[in-house]
Amino acid sequence: MTSTQSDLASLSRFIFRAPNWYTSLAFALLLAALAGIAAFDSGAYVRTWRGLFILGRDAWEGIFFIGIPTVVAAFGTTGVDRFVGGKLTPNRSSLLALISEIILVAIVTLAAIVSVLTSLEQQFVYDALVVGLASIFAFRLLVIMAVSRSSILVASIPASLQTLAAAVLLFVYSGTLRFLEVGGPLIDAYLTPYLARSADAPAELSAITAEHFALLAITCGIYALAVYVFIVAVDRPWKRSLGVSLLDFLRGFVGHVAEGSRELEEFFQQLGEEAIVPVSVLSFRRVDGADGSGSDDTGAAADGGEADDGSTASDADAGEKDSSGDEKARFVLPMIHPGPMGEIGGGNFPERVATDCSGLVFPPHATAGHDFNLVTEREVDEILDAARTAADRIIYDDAATRSVRVRSGEASMLGQAFGDDALLVSTYAPGFADDVEFGVGLSAAAEARTSGLDDVVLVDAHNSNDGLSGPDLGHVTPGSKRAFDMIGAAGVSGQRLSAADRHGLELGVAWDETPWTPADGIGPLGVRVAVTAVDDQETAYVLVDGNNMEPGLRGELVEAVVEDGPLDEAEVMTTDTHIVNTVEADNQVGAAIDWDELRTLVCELVTEARADLEPVEAGVAVERAEVTVFGNDRTETLASHANAVVAMGGAFAVSIILAAVAVSVLIFLFA
Repeated sequence: MTSTQSDLASLSRFIFRAPNWYTSLAFALLLAALAGIAAFDSGAYVRTWRGLFILGRDAWEGIFFIGIPTVVAAFGTTGVDRFVGGKLTPNRSSLLALISEIILVAIVTLAAIVSVLTSLEQQFVYDALVVGLASIFAFRLLVIMAVSRSSILVASIPASLQTLAAAVLLFVYSGTLRFLEVGGPLIDAYLTPYLARSADAPAELSAITAEHFALLAITCGIYALAVYVFIVAVDRPWKRSLGVSLLDFLRGFVGHVAEGSRELEEFFQQLGEEAIVPVSVLSFRRVDGADGSGSDDTGAAADGGEADDGSTASDADAGEKDSSGDEKARFVLPMIHPGPMGEIGGGNFPERVATDCSGLVFPPHATAGHDFNLVTEREVDEILDAARTAADRIIYDDAATRSVRVRSGEASMLGQAFGDDALLVSTYAPGFADDVEFGVGLSAAAEARTSGLDDVVLVDAHNSNDGLSGPDLGHVTPGSKRAFDMIGAAGVSGQRLSAADRHGLELGVAWDETPWTPADGIGPLGVRVAVTAVDDQETAYVLVDGNNMEPGLRGELVEAVVEDGPLDEAEVMTTDTHIVNTVEADNQVGAAIDWDELRTLVCELVTEARADLEPVEAGVAVERAEVTVFGNDRTETLASHANAVVAMGGAFAVSIILAAVAVSVLIFLFA
């Protein structure tokens, strides 16, 4: 993740889940009652059973004149908006009505305070009321256009409900009809008693005249024009550079974080580009005759698969020899990025792949950045299909090498060969690093194969980062020193593993879902451990279902397993799941949980995995999948545009608001 992308991600701290509609309405009615007590002075009290007093009539008048328009907007906006083709939900509609009520009360309250402290009279308060009603119309218009993608004329219908309901109540109970010459005894007899009820309203409303309603209509038109100008101005760069609308992004983003909708995927699909990504599968299964009693996490037998055309006789023999046996564990590594957030796109890929296989699945992070986010969750199915195809083609071998640790510059790489294939795990810890670019990973894997290895599973351990602050977030890009450090480490690892002796292989696994949740930085896969034993050397591969780690935590875990424990080598990995980043952009493993508790859990799982050791055979196969991803530089472009809107859009919005208010003031002065 680059600094530009981190600026965009950090905006998620301002996002919250939309409350249920009844919660929003309850708060809106309470606020209306309090506003009524502050605004009206009827002198009508109600005694409670404990002898306490409340301002009964004032509260009810507040609920009537302020709360009822909010209720009408809360229930009516969803129906009207959907009738005209929109997508506003009841929760969003109620929250929008509540916020609009807060804006209205704030404007009128501020005007009342100013009128008390200055020589301005009550007329100023009602002028402010007109501005407040027009303001909430403009605010609702902007939100509805963004959420429902309606034109300004269509969106004006549901957007006007709250303002219109308040205006109707004020028209009836202010007695404004009596100031209009509608004429005729029929109207006087049948309409006036219902449309002119000033006797039943607070005396303060008598100051409202027909002129206020004319000014309200004019002001609403001015504010609607201001909203249209603002949207066109900020939307044009998006359409010119990306071919999509800013409103589509806002609608999808708000829908995802507020209610978990899939609307954001529709936006990403418009941006997406086709890509071919390698999907690597490293599978371990029990040797024929093993009792399989050491683990409860494995399932049905995996098919051995036939040898490819053109393979050697020894390869074919190996394939026939390994046609049976239960799969014990599987590493699945597609070169995609499990983002962008929550369950959008591939954000929850680790859990999806874990439930798709029979053995205990380890889905560590591959060498790919945000440009390789899947645009929709449907694309995950393509990855899973490729993983199944690769698993069916695996030719197993019961021999493996001891693990080796290679350091090159800042890069540290733990490698182990299984037959003629290899697993490489790269880290920059104790330094800070985030994602490794797709091209860097391809080059490193190719370098490792130059010494004679067949297929290489290259893992980005993704286990040490210092958050989303600073100009350099540790993104490993082509041409950087860190990229060549990784490529060099991969080349040396390939040489050492190719020349190393092969011995019998044993594997033990353990898993704990943990009591932690995504809010704690731990996903549903919890912590998984695989321990290999080759020629009296034991190596642990620890996988935590999270998005990177706090600095220093990886070192403590490795030290606890290797230096303080019985193992010879170990590496800690994260899945980079983005299910932990639904709301909080920076939610790394170790930021919210106790380090000692995690260290104790990892040591216990290592002990369980060692007790589960049994003979296995392993093999690797790689399949290519055609998927739609964000595309080259699309993430950076999207982040740059979004940040520009935040940086300049706020100032532009203030300018638009001030201009609209200035025009309103002139109209009020000369009306």
